[in-house]
Amino acid sequence: MEAIRGERTLQELAAAYGVHPVQIAPWKKMALAALPKLFSRWRGTTQNEEEALQAALYQQIGQLTVELDWLKKKLVLSVAAKRALIEAGHPQVSLRR
Repeated sequence: MEAIRGERTLQELAAAYGVHPVQIAPWKKMALAALPKLFSRWRGTTQNEEEALQAALYQQIGQLTVELDWLKKKLVLSVAAKRALIEAGHPQVSLRR
């Protein structure tokens, strides 16, 4: 990190960490080459997760829209007739829905 920041010379870094100055330059080049790939991969994963969530939400919106349209067309009944269609113990459909 210090080599990338450029706060100290290669000679100072080599003396401080007990390595040869020639080793530090290739490490710096490798780090600088790998950093953009690292951050772009992280950003891509988040974008894929957001797209998957958005697709699931659009699917749910579509399903609810179709259900609502069907109910509007098919259930033009009196209140008493609608109450007769309700199954009180149905496990998936609530009374409100």
